[in-house]
Amino acid sequence: MCRAGCSVRKGKTLRTALRKKADIQPSPAGIGENADISRALDIVLASLDDSKAENIVSIDIQGRSSLGDYMVVASGRSHRHVAAVADHLIKAIKDAGLGTPRLEGLSNADWVLIDTGDVIVHVFRPEVREFYNIEKMWQMPDLDDETLH
Repeated sequence: MCRAGCSVRKGKTLRTALRKKADIQPSPAGIGENADISRALDIVLASLDDSKAENIVSIDIQGRSSLGDYMVVASGRSHRHVAAVADHLIKAIKDAGLGTPRLEGLSNADWVLIDTGDVIVHVFRPEVREFYNIEKMWQMPDLDDETLH
C-alpha cells in the first residue's frame, strides 16, 4: 500500500516495540505478547463500535500471513462516516500508546486502511466492501488444512 516516495519502517510494529520494552523490563504478572496484541484488538473493536461502524468482522490471520495477527473489516454508511470512523480509530490508537498507525485512502474515504502493525483495519463504504469482499478471501480455510478428494 506504499506509493512512490514513501519509506518502509522496518521493525516499527507493536510486536517489535513490545519485545524491545520486554528486554528492558520484565513483563508484570506474566502478561505476554499475546495480551498486548489482544489489548490492541480490543481498542480497535471498541473504537469501531463507539463510531457506529457497521458489520464489524475480526479475522485471526496469525500463522496465515506475516502482515499482522488480526484483520478487522468494518463499514461506514457514507464517505463522511468512513472518514470519521478512521479518524476516531487513529486517535484511539494514539491515545492508547500504540504509536502512529500507517494510513491509506483517507482522502477518498471509499476504503481506508489503518495498519497498526499487528492489527490491520479496513473501513469501507458498503458498496466498495461488497465489491472487494476481502473478508471472504481471508476467512477461507488453508488448503494445507483441507483434504482434497
